[in-house]
Amino acid sequence: MSDTPDWAARDGADPTRDPSTGDRSGEPREPHRGAPVSPQTAAVFGRPDGVQGSFSQTPSAQPQPQIAAPDPVLAEAFGRPAGTADTLQRDPYATFGRDDDEAEPADPWRDPGSPAQLDAPALSEPEADGPRATGPRMGIRELLFGDRVHWWALATLAIVAVLVGVAGGLIGRWTAEVIPPLNSNTVELDVDDSDAASGDVAKVATAVAPSVVMIEVRTASEGSSGSGFVVDKMGYIVTNNHVISAAANDKEAKLEVVFSDHNRVPARIAGRDVRTDVAVLKVDDVENLTVAKLGDSSKLEIGQPVIAFGAPLGLDRTVTTGIVSAVDRPVPLRPDASSDTDAVINAIQTDAAINPGNSGGPLVDAQGRVIGVNTAIAAAGGGSIGLGFAIPINEAVPISEKLIADGSVTHPQIGVTAATVRNDQVFGARVKDVAAGSPAARAGLKENDVITEFDGRPIEGADELTVAVRMAKIGQEVKYTYWRDGRTFSGTVTPGDD
Repeated sequence: MSDTPDWAARDGADPTRDPSTGDRSGEPREPHRGAPVSPQTAAVFGRPDGVQGSFSQTPSAQPQPQIAAPDPVLAEAFGRPAGTADTLQRDPYATFGRDDDEAEPADPWRDPGSPAQLDAPALSEPEADGPRATGPRMGIRELLFGDRVHWWALATLAIVAVLVGVAGGLIGRWTAEVIPPLNSNTVELDVDDSDAASGDVAKVATAVAPSVVMIEVRTASEGSSGSGFVVDKMGYIVTNNHVISAAANDKEAKLEVVFSDHNRVPARIAGRDVRTDVAVLKVDDVENLTVAKLGDSSKLEIGQPVIAFGAPLGLDRTVTTGIVSAVDRPVPLRPDASSDTDAVINAIQTDAAINPGNSGGPLVDAQGRVIGVNTAIAAAGGGSIGLGFAIPINEAVPISEKLIADGSVTHPQIGVTAATVRNDQVFGARVKDVAAGSPAARAGLKENDVITEFDGRPIEGADELTVAVRMAKIGQEVKYTYWRDGRTFSGTVTPGDD
């Protein structure tokens, strides 16, 4: 063992290390092993291919990092100005942004380069005088007699005052004559207390109004009103079926009639007909009833005056006037939530204002005779637009008599269902179905036949055929015309009852 201590061998000269190479003599040198290098890192930071030892400038076939050209916008914003040197420092003596010929200072005292010369003193303007004290006010005496105002000035003022007064007086007089006063305490209104002659409409209204009634129906959930008119002293009242339909279908409903003198009495349904929208009520123990006079609707002329009575929107004793606009107008009435009426009426059309609540009231002529029963309106928004329809009294009377006698009524029928057809070949009611054994079947009518005339009445649709058949008499032969396969034929049919 050597006498040299261990620390000397570690920190001092190592006898086993070669001084020229630094290697230990007799010991093989192990290669340095570090962390593995990724191919991407080696491609960027490693030696180019074919180079050993130090780096050379020989280009490599491997892709080398490239510096991309700057964005044009960034180059314009942060690049050197055109024509400048490589340095970013600007010439401190440059005059960029300044005018070459600057104006000389206006004040030579402020220009250090101005030559010495004589000039005006610093204070060239005289000082303004101080405020003066206000003198004593001039009175009228000093003005007129103080000899301080020229006489011509006083004369001018006097003339101006006179002119102003005269002009004001003239203008006031003129305005008083041209513009009358707004108020006056001398006016008295003249009243003519002589008896005014009643017109025809007023006379008719006075005569008919006592026979017209308002009908009210109240159920547990709703209430409605309509109109009617007395046709017999026993207390029979004619109205529309759709007016009292809710009372007929609800045993708990309350049905009342209100007369023109505000007498309110209960009513009962004597009979009703959903096919013609006619109904008859009965009131008891009412004395001194005024019965309406009935006319003849077959004698109506287009343009003749008529008067409608009723209680539109619950406003009883309402009277409106108009004319007969048309007759024999087929108007369908379909069932809805408040009525079971399913009818087509052969209506009188009028422009007399008819609104909801007028239904059931009388339509009378200029002599006060009932010629129709107000029934329906055509309205875009629910109110009258001059298109009102009434059931002709000549059709309402026989139905009312049958309802008073039996409580029900039957109607003529031929046993067909039809649809309206209108094309280049024919207008009429096309037969859709013929009931077996019906009058139509016995008359030889077939499906797709088009009925063009019935009992002398032209037929242009299914509603007109319904009206024409209902106006026929049961058991009485009727002539009709029909179209089949491009040809027109005639035949007869005997309506039966429904």
